[in-house]
Amino acid sequence: MISTSDANFKGIVKNNETAAFIVECLKADTTESNIVDRLLAQYEGADRSAVSVDVAEIIGKLRSIGALVE
Repeated sequence: MISTSDANFKGIVKNNETAAFIVECLKADTTESNIVDRLLAQYEGADRSAVSVDVAEIIGKLRSIGALVE
């Protein structure tokens, strides 16, 4: 991702596969819980609590750099 707005962050964000999946989910109206459910369906055997923490962390980082408009 590259900042193209008036956000305070100016730079490039490199996503891993999970972060890219979350960003794709965020392109539509959704919730953190829904994203967790979708990731659990994608990656069988994943631990819900660990996935929830990862989703919250990635969304928090996106918020902190102004990449997420709510």
